[in-house]
Amino acid sequence: MAMELENYKVLKTTIQPGQRVVARQGSMLYYTGDVTFTPYSMSGGGMPGAGAIAGAAGRMMQGEHVGLMVAEGSGTVYFGRNGLYVQVIELDGTGALTVEAERLLAYEGNVQTSIVSLSSQGGVRGAVRGAVTGQGMFTTQVTGYGTVAVLSHGGTVSMTVGGAKPQVVVDPQAYVGHLGNITVDLSAQVGFRDVVGRGSGEAMQLKLSGQGTVWVQASEKKF
Repeated sequence: MAMELENYKVLKTTIQPGQRVVARQGSMLYYTGDVTFTPYSMSGGGMPGAGAIAGAAGRMMQGEHVGLMVAEGSGTVYFGRNGLYVQVIELDGTGALTVEAERLLAYEGNVQTSIVSLSSQGGVRGAVRGAVTGQGMFTTQVTGYGTVAVLSHGGTVSMTVGGAKPQVVVDPQAYVGHLGNITVDLSAQVGFRDVVGRGSGEAMQLKLSGQGTVWVQASEKKF
């Protein structure tokens, strides 16, 4: 399967028999060939039984439950959403991509997704980070080998974390996602000027450390 950018806001996906692509419902712009579309449910990951029901309800309230569909057959499908920019990310099976489900446009069918609680990624501080960034209490992890298309406002830049850059500091509203063994910590630097409304506006920051890549959008606009 080939997934590539037709332009900065349109994803071109070529599907062969026996292959499939999972995409956001309503994101198909047009296609050629013989392609069918059917509903798809994202995995809840690690929340069996009654916990799965509670987890699903929580994800829906937090916006982490989005409508997905599977495209199969033989042809070329073009995807896009609300004029947002598209970033193509290649997974090599060695690390997990952490990103909000709302930002997922499409991914290859052999890639696995799971919903995880932010409290599992830093306890109370992880939950607070979710509230500040607008992620809510849950986020999505994408693993495996294949291509993932992610949405952003204004396009993205990627930065390597590790080596010469052991830590990268990101505005919470500009953060898109990260790939690899990266720890994300929320830093609050609130002074008197922030309290009286005369601060820099950068009191809340995300500090990313470890080894991997982080993507930042060219905007502080929330999804």
